Amino acid sequence: MRLRSSKKNPIGLLKPLPRRRPMRTVVFAYHDVGIVGLESLKREGFEILAVFSHQDAPQEKIWFGSVTNWAKTHRVEAFCPGNVNTPYWVKRIAAMKAQILFSFYYRSLLGKEILSLPTSGAYNLHGSLLPAYRGRSPVNWVLVNGETRTGVTLHHMVEKADAGDIVSQMEVPIEFEDTAFTLYRKLCTKAGELLHETLPLLKRGVAPRIPQDPGVASYFGRRRPEDGRIDWRWPAMRIYNLIRAVTDPYPGAFTYLPEGEKLWIWWAKPEETPPSVIAPGTVEIEDEKVYVRAGSGRLRLLDVEIAHQRMGEQSLFQYFRPRKGRVLE
Repeated sequence: MRLRSSKKNPIGLLKPLPRRRPMRTVVFAYHDVGIVGLESLKREGFEILAVFSHQDAPQEKIWFGSVTNWAKTHRVEAFCPGNVNTPYWVKRIAAMKAQILFSFYYRSLLGKEILSLPTSGAYNLHGSLLPAYRGRSPVNWVLVNGETRTGVTLHHMVEKADAGDIVSQMEVPIEFEDTAFTLYRKLCTKAGELLHETLPLLKRGVAPRIPQDPGVASYFGRRRPEDGRIDWRWPAMRIYNLIRAVTDPYPGAFTYLPEGEKLWIWWAKPEETPPSVIAPGTVEIEDEKVYVRAGSGRLRLLDVEIAHQRMGEQSLFQYFRPRKGRVLE
């Protein structure tokens, strides 16, 4: 016998679940990691209400993608205020009624007024394994310090930089020949993987929240171009770590010729040698290869620049052959 169903209470029909509305999201972003973050949010179905970014600095080499161009392509409103923490911008952001806020390599700290606005939290993506390497330029600092691993961390934002509870982090190994550029590309890839795993958890409100241990935290500040000066009294490995931390497209490591002309060293390789009485900074030539003596060991020069002229190995030999024995400063 076939059952008839009532229109008010149909038998055998399930009431469809209400469709979850996309989370209303405000994003603060810059650089390639900013674009990775925005692409991840779009892919996971977040509603991006507005993007805040920076005007590119006139003196900075722009080798990375434009967040504002991304916003324009995807028809998202973009702003580049000099100071986003003013009452005017706090009011503008409050009016957007965001549920969640993200910062992806945004270069300015967000004040407590902005951080308190989203109902589901404010999150930052940082380029290190927090609590290590809080602060600025972690991709450069880990190389300067000779680390063998780093990573990316998504964490809650609080007033103190990079100090909030950790949501998720993923490790990236540092290879011997990694430069800041190659390592940064790896971090961008890993950031995409982390967000792919973590954003659905944030949407469902089930993401982990792990307090940082301040006892093992480290903090590093902004690096300046003048920090690239080489001290030849350092061990060769320490000098190599500096070179790879700041080589192209970063400002570069440098020294000075005896006559005062600036010498940029874009690439070199360290070599261990027996202890020597030769003064650090001394130019040595063997088998048409150019070396510079360090505090311990030496570096083989492979790519340098003098007076806007870039030189590889053969040009290096021709240039330094009459300068053998000179001491770089």
